[in-house]
Amino acid sequence: MNRISFRLMATLLGIGALLAGCERPRMDSTQTGYRGVAMGKVSNPRVVGPIQAAQPLPAPIQDIPSPPGSPLAKDTFKNVKLLGHLPVGEFTRTMMAITAWVSPKEGCNYCHVPGEDLSLDTLYTKQVSRKMLEMTLRINNDWQSHVAQTGVTCYTCHRGQPVPARIWYSDPGPKQAGGAAAEGWGQNHPSRAAGLTALSVDPVTPYLSGAQTVRVEGTAALPSGMGASLKTTEATFGLMFHISDSLGVNCTHCHNTRNFADWGESPMARTTAFQGIRMSRELNNSYLEPLAKVFPAKRLGPTGDVPKVSCATCHQGQYKPLNGAPLLKDHPALGGGKPATVAAATVVPAAAVAPVVATR
Repeated sequence: MNRISFRLMATLLGIGALLAGCERPRMDSTQTGYRGVAMGKVSNPRVVGPIQAAQPLPAPIQDIPSPPGSPLAKDTFKNVKLLGHLPVGEFTRTMMAITAWVSPKEGCNYCHVPGEDLSLDTLYTKQVSRKMLEMTLRINNDWQSHVAQTGVTCYTCHRGQPVPARIWYSDPGPKQAGGAAAEGWGQNHPSRAAGLTALSVDPVTPYLSGAQTVRVEGTAALPSGMGASLKTTEATFGLMFHISDSLGVNCTHCHNTRNFADWGESPMARTTAFQGIRMSRELNNSYLEPLAKVFPAKRLGPTGDVPKVSCATCHQGQYKPLNGAPLLKDHPALGGGKPATVAAATVVPAAAVAPVVATR
């Protein structure tokens, strides 16, 4: 073997080793549909691993015994508008849990003024917290079509932070030059909310806050009133990319590639996602938007709107928030159930009615 051949072989081996390293660890693929329809769940361990590691589960709060006949919170404390039916022990435990989930650094002072009567609503954070608690009860009691028996707690969104990491505001879009310059309508500008695509700068506002119907295609070859404009179609695809990015899944998690629009051939996950869109819309319209006059100006968005929830707020990159950990079972009071009895534990890493939304 001459010197040139040796160098060529060494170069090829080096390139092969480099390319092989690009796929380590290898991608995981699980077939979810019939063979031949390209339906499968694909995940990249290099992406999924860090996401799971960054979402530890909270330590359960030590139970405070409440024997039969214990006084109720509504009869013991003042200005208890929610959870007043709980025994004092369980009510106190729930407040301790909320503090650990939302403001572990600030403690009780995040919602209460030090040295002041705890019943007073002096701070806006207490007023917001009460509304968010009401929202949590609504989700666990009336949106089991989306959250099932797993339910949610304050930790599902907050993860130990006063402000959840994945809230959103209406995006006003890029500034326009004015005059004879063409209006871009938010197109051709990469959007974080749309999975860094340039489909729509704000694909969530009309669907997760407004009342716009999700629609992509018509049912006839020629225009018949059942179709959607190009702008609506791109915004809808932007929403789909948002959901895909928020859950860390590809399109086949909810759709059958043989016919994306056909509900009868779609996985059950599509129904769950459909309910999630409706739920997010109700939460924003009924619980967050009414807080516009409560939030200070510094907490409002560029258009003056309140922070809102989207699919990413709970899911944060996983198709089941916190990998499906049933946090509600340790705090059934947040779902209207009986108080639970749990033992103290340490933090462990996580293992792995609005208008009908159409899709045709």
